[in-house]
Amino acid sequence: MATLLEQLREYTVVVADTGDIQAIETFKPRDATTNPSLITAAAQMPQYQGIVDDTLKGARASAGKDATAAQVVSLAFDRLAVSFGLKILEIIPGRVSTEVDARLSFDTEATIAKGRDLIAQYEEKGISKERVLIKIAATWEGIQAAAVLEKEGIHTNLTLLFGIHQAIACAESGITLISPFVGRILDWYKKDTGKESYAPAEDPGVLSVTEIYNYYKKFGYKTEVMGASFRNIGEIVELAGSDLLTIAPSLLAELQATEGNLERKLDPKHAAGLSIEKISIDKATFDRLHVENRMANDKLAEGIEGFTKALESLEEILAARLASLES
Repeated sequence: MATLLEQLREYTVVVADTGDIQAIETFKPRDATTNPSLITAAAQMPQYQGIVDDTLKGARASAGKDATAAQVVSLAFDRLAVSFGLKILEIIPGRVSTEVDARLSFDTEATIAKGRDLIAQYEEKGISKERVLIKIAATWEGIQAAAVLEKEGIHTNLTLLFGIHQAIACAESGITLISPFVGRILDWYKKDTGKESYAPAEDPGVLSVTEIYNYYKKFGYKTEVMGASFRNIGEIVELAGSDLLTIAPSLLAELQATEGNLERKLDPKHAAGLSIEKISIDKATFDRLHVENRMANDKLAEGIEGFTKALESLEEILAARLASLES
């Protein structure tokens, strides 16, 4: 009997949610996603110290010998995610997602500039922008920045997405792909209700992604849905048929080790027959719906804060490593 992972690939593009290059080599996904927390974790692994060191040395050469350590670290910080992305693209046939600094999440112009800069770094190394997704937090400001980048032919992945209002705003803005966070939604509901567990079919994160998928397919939006942030394989099984699913290596391994029949749960033909009200999202509507959705409000703010802390930790790691290299 085929494994769950083998069957899942028949319905859904499987993406690796990691900065661990060895894990990507093991599971051979089409695409891969990274985020500040994953890059920070990977940067501390001994097997990737060479990537960190090469990035720091390149930053020093670019900044010049008279540049301060802080200036070199700042330059290396901007380049490290791309350095990992380049290594990942040597392995996978598809796209890598590289994230804009989370501290820019409410600054449209700065996000646009950073997205252009990341693409320029990839193109300088011979990588087509078709193989890169610029990852941006799904704030209203982030979505507006992504819309500008999309018009320039730069494809985007809107992350930290927790509500249908964010998803609709992305679709109406012509975004390439969204990453609704299944597990983080579940975390919020467990804490808020005191309920210790949910059946996979009743998991609030699963229900949220299902709602978004059906809405997109019902109204013919081209934006792809990529469920993310899973806590267990039950959530993944319930979302079989989603355009893409980005899955951590530990859960990929569990899917690969598990046999059984996997039923397709999400299907555009089913969605086409559903009765769904179409909603148009402007800023006032977005803001109102965001305030009304306590979970989305809480988790978006928490996600940005968490990624910001990961970035600050990465800066400290780079500063310490630079000091070691130059001592």
